[in-house]
Amino acid sequence: MSAPAADEPLEITVTVNGVPRTASAPARRLLSDFLRHDLGLTGTHVGCEHGVCGACTVLVDGEPARACLMFAVTAQAHAVTTVEGVGDDPAAMSPVQRAFAECHALQCGFCTPGFVTTVTAYLQDHPDPSADEAREAISGNLCRCTGYQNIVKAVLRAAELRRAEAGA
Repeated sequence: MSAPAADEPLEITVTVNGVPRTASAPARRLLSDFLRHDLGLTGTHVGCEHGVCGACTVLVDGEPARACLMFAVTAQAHAVTTVEGVGDDPAAMSPVQRAFAECHALQCGFCTPGFVTTVTAYLQDHPDPSADEAREAISGNLCRCTGYQNIVKAVLRAAELRRAEAGA
């Protein structure tokens, strides 16, 4: 029996935002394209398609990963969290999402999903970052609009909101 051709569709099942999702896609389908086109989760944005800009950042087993550099088939045994999984209800936003809104840490919004997933993961392990640590944490994500000052403020505010929730 021969191996399937690279463009021959496969049934790919990925646990996304806690839900197993299955779609038929070629073995070489990128995770970013699988999420957007095959599963209809358009919150993950595709910017540079080279893993440089961070717009496509999702969490794979809780760790930030560039969805444009990963094949969907390799995600099958892992838990993927997109920005929709961080929070998709405007009435119940995550601390990171609330902080981005409060601190005006977005303008066009294209890079925001990648920042939100990156910061969400970062704050799990670093609940009380300094401004310099926040800058370092977001250094792998590019934004063309904000100048980063408000994004750094949002990271610090999100940490504050998370601490307040944990103490409540």
